[in-house]
Amino acid sequence: MRSFEEILTIAAERKGGADKVLAGVMPYKTAGELASIPDDRWLAMMARGIFQAGISWTVVEAKWPGIEEAFAGFDVGRLSMMDDGWLDALLVDTRVIRSGAKIAAIRDNAVFIRRVNEAEGGFARKVADWPAGDFAGLLDWLTTTGSRLGGNTGAYMLRQMGKEGYLLSKDVVARLVAEGVIGGPPTSRKAMAAVQAAFDRWRTESGQSLNTISRVLAQSIG
Repeated sequence: MRSFEEILTIAAERKGGADKVLAGVMPYKTAGELASIPDDRWLAMMARGIFQAGISWTVVEAKWPGIEEAFAGFDVGRLSMMDDGWLDALLVDTRVIRSGAKIAAIRDNAVFIRRVNEAEGGFARKVADWPAGDFAGLLDWLTTTGSRLGGNTGAYMLRQMGKEGYLLSKDVVARLVAEGVIGGPPTSRKAMAAVQAAFDRWRTESGQSLNTISRVLAQSIG
């Protein structure tokens, strides 16, 4: 397994300099900043990722103001109590993407957030306090406890909200395979543990964030 600096050198040679590689790193928020984000914004970003899965992101972006309106601004309390009548109305509402499974998943994630708030002192606080050294565990929690937050949907949501982490894009996975970390897309907990261990090693030796390491790995391939 190459060092972070060696992989950064590969990326820099491909992209015309390390500064160009690092310029695209997305910033991340402090724990305090994350914890202050209201529940409706967490649910809204979950919904955006769920709606974007399998269709044009441009379509979702164009419809987003109407989606926000149709889903009551993603008010967690209201959506967690969505009855069949409201769900049926959304299925024929031209403002939204009319997928019953996706609409139901948004309702289920409202319930998910509400339950975490009630049982664990706040959804945003729990995500904010989750250590970077167990980012794989956070993704697993979202996948197994939330609805339709597996694959890169949960990771994309966290990245957009400002949580430090990595995105297992095709290019990042290709670099991890090239380094012998995994043999293919990491679909098991064992494979994700290997991914986390590799990121932890690169993070320790470089002092860089998971966001930066993820970016460098991707740019070394794509």
